[in-house]
This record gives sequence, C-alpha cells and structure tokens, in this order.
Amino acid sequence: MILTGPEIAREYADRRVRLEPFDQHRLSTNSYDLTLGKTLVFYTGDVLDTRRPNAHTEVTIGEEGFVLEPDRIYLGSSVEVLGSTSYVPLIHSRSGAARLGLYVHCTADLIDIGSFGQVTFQLRAVQPVRVYAGDRLAQVTFWRSRGDIVLYGGKYQGSRGPQPSKIHRDGDPR
Repeated sequence: MILTGPEIAREYADRRVRLEPFDQHRLSTNSYDLTLGKTLVFYTGDVLDTRRPNAHTEVTIGEEGFVLEPDRIYLGSSVEVLGSTSYVPLIHSRSGAARLGLYVHCTADLIDIGSFGQVTFQLRAVQPVRVYAGDRLAQVTFWRSRGDIVLYGGKYQGSRGPQPSKIHRDGDPR
C-alpha cells in the first residue's frame, strides 16, 4: 500500500517518516519531491570493476548548471535526508525530468527500511541535459511492508552526498 501525500505529511508529523528539510509544497498526490544537491560524481576509468574501488571525479554544480553528457553515469544526491523505520521508500524520476530524456534513478530505486541519509541519484541523459543544484528531479513514495521488519545497517547507512559504488566491499561489514 502506498501512502498518499496527506498521509506522508501525517507520518512525517508523527515521526514515522523522515524528510529533512520538509516543505509542504513538495507533497503531491502520493509522493514527495526531492531536489538535486550541488555535488556530482562521475567515474574516470574506461572500464568499471565490481571487485575494486573505481576512480572518480567530484564536481560542484555552479550557477550556470552542469551539462550531463550521454553514455556516462553521473551520481548526484538529494538535498533531503530521508528514511523510515515503518515504511519502504522508493525513488522515482519526476515526469518532467523523464520527458527531457533524463533518467534520475536508473536502477536500485528501493531504499531499505531503516536506511537514513541523502539518496544517491544515478543520473543518465539520453542527450545533453543541463541540470542545476536545487532542481526537483526525483520523488519518493512510501510503501507499507508486510512481515517482520529487519532494519538496514549496511555500507550506505547515513550517506551524505553522492556515494560511488561500494560493491567491491560486499561481504565486508564495514
């Protein structure tokens, strides 16, 4: 079951949903809009490796914005810190961004219950697209879980800013 916009606001007020900062104007019928932070990360290697850390560059989005080029994955993050121990957040692109050919969250849209932090956006453009810090590119929905709840305690817990892949650490509890 998905929470409606008014129910997201109630669950936020009752502290069962975390959205910081919270702005009532970013609620829609069944989601909450998320904004792009000022930092982007992109990988610099020609071949990415699942068993090793991958070299990457971090850039700050200036007032003039930043042009995302096709055939490259960019990692951005939400300004908002979000999460819940009661609901499962799912991240989606907003339709306006999708209509520009911008994939905001290519895959891995499921945020584990109990995970709290800024969400890393996996940005991919079909053609060059200029983005700006503060753009409302994504939205989060909250879904009720069924069964015993086991809270997330993994390697991305408490994330701030875009997080490069840590798949090479699978099995490593750190």
